[in-house]
Amino acid sequence: MSDQKDALYAASLDGEWEKSSFSNGSGSDCVQIMPIDGGVAFGDSKRRDLDGALRFTDKEMLAHILAVKAGQYDHLIPDGTEL
Repeated sequence: MSDQKDALYAASLDGEWEKSSFSNGSGSDCVQIMPIDGGVAFGDSKRRDLDGALRFTDKEMLAHILAVKAGQYDHLIPDGTEL
């Protein structure tokens, strides 16, 4: 792993988790994101034991957001899937 990624995984998770406004209203089925030094951490409200298991640099997160906005992953959502 690079020094940048090592630092990212060493960053503490002491901020506030943010969830999508499209998530389940009860808060029990949420992908959560927390800003951390140098990037973001991902969590899953159903698996709190894995909070922060995935962490991405700011540049990696930007690349992902741009790909989502461009529809690059639309084919991964089965027809008929609803929130």
